[in-house]
Amino acid sequence: MNSIKNSAANNSDRPVIPVLAGPTASGKTAVATELADIYPSLEIISADSRQIYKYLSIGTDKPSAEIFSRYKFHLVDFVKPGERYTVFDFVEDSRRIIDSVLERKTVPLICGGTGLYIRSLVEGIVEISNDDFSYRARLEEEAITRGPEYLYRKLRAVDPVEADKVHPNNIKKVIRALEIYHITGKPKSEFLAQEQKSTGNIYKIFCLIPPREKLYEKINARVDLMIKAGLLDEVEEIINSGLKEAVRKVNVIGYNELFRYFDDEISLDTAINLIKQNSRRYAKRQITWFRGMKNIDFYDSPDCLKDDLAGFWRKK
Repeated sequence: MNSIKNSAANNSDRPVIPVLAGPTASGKTAVATELADIYPSLEIISADSRQIYKYLSIGTDKPSAEIFSRYKFHLVDFVKPGERYTVFDFVEDSRRIIDSVLERKTVPLICGGTGLYIRSLVEGIVEISNDDFSYRARLEEEAITRGPEYLYRKLRAVDPVEADKVHPNNIKKVIRALEIYHITGKPKSEFLAQEQKSTGNIYKIFCLIPPREKLYEKINARVDLMIKAGLLDEVEEIINSGLKEAVRKVNVIGYNELFRYFDDEISLDTAINLIKQNSRRYAKRQITWFRGMKNIDFYDSPDCLKDDLAGFWRKK
């Protein structure tokens, strides 16, 4: 049995946490489980914003029940569609799990393809983006119909510290502070104070990006395997369980396309082709994201990546 020794960097005694990143269908999970066979103390923390959801298994390519029984995974299959789970929740949960894993003298491996999750964990949440345009529009409408003082009172109710810093007529800043509370569930002052604290961890990112043609072939083949594995039955069960609208809102590739098929909007062949096309586009966006990150090592071969990760752990 092999044991893992965590390496240190920059003459620091802080633990170095490895991150295995890459686009969909790149083979990340296979590399992670192969490493776990070599190092049984390895625990895998998923950084996949799609695999967090319950009931969405085949279409998100979650590890099988057999894989779950053999290896230790975290942050997979624990959020119901419709429940709110943000990047801030992910960072908070990941930090807590990392601390727990290190306390037990085992070693965490972050593994996933959600670039925002990985960057926010590694670099800290340096910016807050709000994709809930309907919430912002509602605030802007309230500013017009009820006046800026109404919005200011809302802000003071949830974040009096920030309210003291902002003039009631500065609608832009008032709305921004309310958005931060809406996104994070925390007052802006509390959120910023928390993010300024050091996690105490250093991260080393290994990113697997196969050649584009090979990656696209793997994506297409995987979609075909998902169909054969029962993705249509999974989608039909979601519909029958009354979860269709909740799943539609989380916008996971593979489900909305098949909802359209079951709604008789498109043929099955068209739905499958759309899943493949959207998956390829998603992979392209993931690659672009990773290419823009700092301090990241790229690999086009899983064998080379696995060797380097194993070597990383062998260092003292």
